[in-house]
Amino acid sequence: MTSSYFISSTRNTLLIQNSHLFLSKRAKSFFSQETHLPKRISPLPSSSLSLLRLKNHKLALPLASLSSFAEAEGENGEEAQNIEHQEDAESDDLPGMAQAFHISSSTASAISICIALAALTFPYFMNSLGQGLSLKIKLLSYVTLLFGFYMAWNIGANDVANAMGTSVGSGALSLRQAVLTAGVLEFSGALLMGKHVTSTMQKGILVSSVFQGKDTLLLAGLLSSLAAAGTWLQVASYYGWPVSTTHCIVGSMVGFGLVYGGPGAVFWSSLARVTSSWVISPVMGAAVSFLVYKCIRRFVYSAPNPGQAAAAAAPVAVFVGITAISFAAFPLSRSVPLAFAQALAFGTAAAFLVDRIIRKQLGPLLVKSESRHLEPKEDTSDQKNIGFLSDIAGPTGTQLKIVYGVFGYMQVLSACFMSFAHGGNDVSNAIGPLAGALSILQGGAAGGDIVIPIDVLAWGGFGIVAGLMMWGYRVIATIGKKITELTPTRGFAAEFAAASVVLFASKLGLPISATHTLVGAVMGVGFARGLNSVRAETVREIVTSWAVTIPAGAIFAIIYTWLLNKLLSRVL
Repeated sequence: MTSSYFISSTRNTLLIQNSHLFLSKRAKSFFSQETHLPKRISPLPSSSLSLLRLKNHKLALPLASLSSFAEAEGENGEEAQNIEHQEDAESDDLPGMAQAFHISSSTASAISICIALAALTFPYFMNSLGQGLSLKIKLLSYVTLLFGFYMAWNIGANDVANAMGTSVGSGALSLRQAVLTAGVLEFSGALLMGKHVTSTMQKGILVSSVFQGKDTLLLAGLLSSLAAAGTWLQVASYYGWPVSTTHCIVGSMVGFGLVYGGPGAVFWSSLARVTSSWVISPVMGAAVSFLVYKCIRRFVYSAPNPGQAAAAAAPVAVFVGITAISFAAFPLSRSVPLAFAQALAFGTAAAFLVDRIIRKQLGPLLVKSESRHLEPKEDTSDQKNIGFLSDIAGPTGTQLKIVYGVFGYMQVLSACFMSFAHGGNDVSNAIGPLAGALSILQGGAAGGDIVIPIDVLAWGGFGIVAGLMMWGYRVIATIGKKITELTPTRGFAAEFAAASVVLFASKLGLPISATHTLVGAVMGVGFARGLNSVRAETVREIVTSWAVTIPAGAIFAIIYTWLLNKLLSRVL
């Protein structure tokens, strides 16, 4: 067999494209229907399938250029490509850091050692360690910073997959590219946006006055909350389970408060505001992604020239995203009109730049799409029509290459948008209890107004990046395999919607769950395609994992508080 073979696929047939062999979901029944194959080609033996997959293994993760998304030949080709990725991934156990990043074991060990040394050394140079304090308090502050780092490390190891998992799973980014990109953006988001949510987590969950005169117990509870949430996250990350870090830390703090302080130790009004956001966030994510994807289907896929429509829509999406980020995180002036004008300027510049990149990289295909007659739409006679929820015909051939090329690139940009928003929101899960614990040690009031130093936010950002580099590949692999049916257009709609909701919530000070938001956004895309497109079994599994996370964090916090309280009572 040579690379010249090319057979268009249907839902029941074989696809041979660029020397890659894919089988549909009903491959077992397929081989009994030989009439679907041309006479000059017969089904290949299983040994040939393995050989083909091995031979072309390096092509599974192309670089993030526009041309890398132009290989798909419709929904079925994308589905077959996803099946190949799943089979390859399931053939191996979760890879180690060296195998994940294609580096030597010695290099991976050196990176881990450098991160560990930095984590142990940096606190000595932080102003938050305390000036003019006794050696005992400085040592306890040092240990407190390590507790916060441990929680931040586990956030990076588990939750960052929400932003980059789909891009890695679809081949839009290699794992190394995803980690480096997410590392920069997560740190930036934590540093620039983290303060808004941290104030809620730091003093909006527990009523510190209940623990007045019990500083040792409150300190033990805050440290135990960090350790408990970090422990459960580490267990989940080891097995590749994507769980909510916000659920972990809030559940841990509430568990400690109820057992050691009673019902009056919890700010129920503030807690209701936080927990309501856990319900609102997936609903908002689903609603926004539903609208975004329906707009893509109506105004791009059904346009007279879908390729040109996609190229025109991309700068608009970039303009909206960059304008929102600039207005929320980089206001050069406290004046709302000036800050909004600055955001509009940044958004316009970014949209112009993206338009130039798209025109440059997809120029020949765009010209080709203009010179040719409109290509036929894909056959949708077998699809169910359920009014506004029904799917519509999509482009094929050159038009599909352009659409997938543009939105594949946009999927990477939306993942970057999500990483920045996630860093700003979820760093609070580590920094909130950490700031309260440092205040107690250094003679402040945990429930008062605490100015969160910039070095503490940077410390949390560093912890997230460290966890992402060392263990992030585990959950990224899980997310990538579970959401592989997302095409570039669907992935863009889901990630763009989730990032918008998370960034909006961060600005309002709501510690929502990025996991909940992304799951809701993916479901919204499914609803936009049709009610039967949402997998009820997968949704049940996700909800079950969410239900287990809260009591697990609370139980660990209760046990750890009992141990730490006894230990600290002897030290303080």
